[in-house]
Parts: sequence; C-alpha cells; structure tokens
Amino acid sequence: MAMPLTSTRHRSRTGGRLLIALVAVALVGAVAWMAVSIGNPLPATRLVMATGPEGSGYREFGLRYQEILRRAGVELVLVPTSGGVENLARLRDPASGVAVAFVESGVTNRKDSPGLFSLGAVALEPLWLFSRGLPKGTLANRLRGKRISIEPEGSGTRLLSSRLLALNGLSDTSVTLLGLKPDQSAEALIRGEIDVAVMLTSYQSPAVQRLLSADGVVLEGFARADALVARFPNLSKVILPTGVADLARNIPPADVQLLAAETNLLTRRDLHPALQYLLLEAAAEVHGGPDVFYRAGRFPGPGSIDLPLSDQAQTFYKSGRPFVYRYLPFWMAALTEKLLILLIPLFAVVFPLASILPRLFAWVTERRIFALYKELKLVERELELPEGDAELDRLEEVLADLDRRANHFWVPFQYAQRLFFLKSHVALAREQVEKRRGAAVRPTT
Repeated sequence: MAMPLTSTRHRSRTGGRLLIALVAVALVGAVAWMAVSIGNPLPATRLVMATGPEGSGYREFGLRYQEILRRAGVELVLVPTSGGVENLARLRDPASGVAVAFVESGVTNRKDSPGLFSLGAVALEPLWLFSRGLPKGTLANRLRGKRISIEPEGSGTRLLSSRLLALNGLSDTSVTLLGLKPDQSAEALIRGEIDVAVMLTSYQSPAVQRLLSADGVVLEGFARADALVARFPNLSKVILPTGVADLARNIPPADVQLLAAETNLLTRRDLHPALQYLLLEAAAEVHGGPDVFYRAGRFPGPGSIDLPLSDQAQTFYKSGRPFVYRYLPFWMAALTEKLLILLIPLFAVVFPLASILPRLFAWVTERRIFALYKELKLVERELELPEGDAELDRLEEVLADLDRRANHFWVPFQYAQRLFFLKSHVALAREQVEKRRGAAVRPTT
C-alpha cells in the first residue's frame, strides 16, 4: 500500500497560517494585558512643573520648556514657587499635582526622597552676593548688622545662605534677614533699601544681569571658596572672568570667585516614560549650549547624583533617544515601546512554536491514520488465510467500523489524499470479504 508523504509546501502553509494566528493572539493578549494591568499606556497631554519666583533662572527655564513641549502637543503648566526647597516639597506631595521641578543639588537625597527620580543636572547656579556700601574687612565683619535679602522660605538660596552665615559666625540676631524675591531684591538694592542681595540663580537671570551693570552695586567674591567647597561637597568653585558682563565698562573689574550648585531636573517615579524623554529632549535644547561658566555639551548630564537617575535618563545619556522616539510622535512611540517590551518575549515563544506545532500536528495526524492502517493490515492478513479459516462476519464488522471511523476522521486538506487511500483500501478489503462470502455459499455442480 503506497502512502504519499506530506509535502513540504503543505507544511509550510500550515506553519505560516499558524504563525499568523499565534501573532494575532499575542497582539490581542498584549493589548488586553496592557489595558488591564498597566492602565492607559498613552502619556498625559498636561504636565505640571514647579519653577521658582519671578525674575529667577528657574522661571526663565520653565518658560522655554513650556514652548518646546507645546510643539509636541503637551501643555506644561508652570507653578511659581519660592525655589528649590518648596519645589521638592511639592514633588513629594502627590496631592499637589506637580510632576517635575527644578531643585538644587544638596537639598535632598535618596533616603529622604524615595519617591523621586532625577533626569540629571541641567545647569550650574552660582551663589551671587551683591552689596552696596559695605565697609572694608572680612566678609563676616562687613555683613554684621546689615540688611540682607536671602529670598523667601522655601528657596535654595535661603537654605544655603543660612548655612554659610552660620559657618561665618553670623546668627539671625547679628543681621537683618529679609525674604525678598530676586527681582524685588535687585530693585531694593539699587534703591539702597537693603545692603546685600543674595541669590542662587543662573547667570542669565534678569535680576543678576540688572545688578551686574547697576551703578554702585558690587559683586562680592568668596575668598575662601575652596574651604567652603570642602565643607559642602555638593558645591563647586567657579570664576566669573574679568569684563565678561560688559567688556567696554570692564564689568566685573577683576576675576570673581563664586560658589555654585548644580540644578537638577527631578520627577516623580510614576511620570510616564514618554514624558521623561520629552523633558530630556527639551533639557538638551534649553541647556545644551555654552555658558560663561562651562562649555557647550556639559548639560544636561548625570551630574552629581543626589537621587537615582531614572531608566529613561540613563538610556538617554548612554545612547540618546530610543529608536521609536526618533521616528514616531512621542505618544505613538510610547505605545510602540510598551508593545515591543511585551511582544519581544512573546515572539521568543511564538516563533519556535510556529515551527514545532505544525510538525507535532503532522505527527499526531499521521499516527491516527497509521493506527487505522494497522487495524486494516490485521484484517488483510486474516484474508490471506485459506478459505474457511477467516471469520468473515467478524472481519466485516471490523471493516465497517474502520470505514465509519475513516469517514468521520477530519484532517486538513494536505492530508486528504492519505485519508482517501485509507478509505480505498478499506473498500477493497470489504470487497474481498464479500467475494469470500460469495464463494462460500455458491452451490457445487
């Protein structure tokens, strides 16, 4: 009995159809799992950022971020605050709605803020100390009894200034501390209403630019900057070069040693990855250029890490934006990235199954057909016995059962020919039984 083999073409068609079915199931399963387990995989189109007071560098940065995110279809809401300390408090409070903020290095750490991530350092903020009419002597003696504005409670300036004043032996009772905002401090110092204005902000801050060129206002340097950096490792020493603010007027008239802190872009841990990449791209556009204190390309970067970098920030600083974020709108890239994360492991299972299952199905089908052939072979062997030795009634019942089972045996199209041969062989065997029966009852003459 000839038994044709299943063709490679038929098997490949079965494998192809099975692969399509498995991929479809995987896609549906992935989307369903995302909907149930993750929730909405699409990022929000509204984001709240805590910046700083009017006239501060944080406020100016926020306005530029706002414009960049608007181009991507995201509304960035800017919340004015007193500064980095208040920004940190708002980030820690889920009810505030703030998801991202500027915070100076040294204000917090991993232990105190476990629910926050860093997107990296984005700028360098010098501590500016502008004075008017101070006497000669050490800085501590010159400040004693003076009216000093160190910005409101909640600002990084007040936190750092209070620490520095205490190190220099100046208590709250030896000076008059005021909590004016940077623009208010600048105005009050120019008018002579205060003696000193202290602010921790960028060189581009409107208040700094105004005071650098104001008549009668002096930018004080920190003669013991190295010692202060040793006491505060989160600070660094920077030099404001002679004449950099105004070459024609030679402002400042000499190099000035300043202290500076890095500005970090902090986010809540639950901020959508797509929005994190969008903020990192905005940071690269806003902060990637040169400054009087550093060359182009220094920021944004990992910086001095007070908090762990998010996974997205680590990826961004190692290799830039992921592939999908380079060629797709950020909301579509976010969905595609989640699908890939889910589907790549699934495909690692799907493709082997698509190769194995057709073979397994072929093996099972062939075994079932072979089982029927085995029973048929036993009948044929009995029919080969001499006449009178075969139990024709029993063989007829067996063949009828085989015929019934073969007729109710569904197989794919590529196995139809094999099943047809089986049925033909059963029919031939039944004809042989009928001939033997006819020969047994034929009368002798």
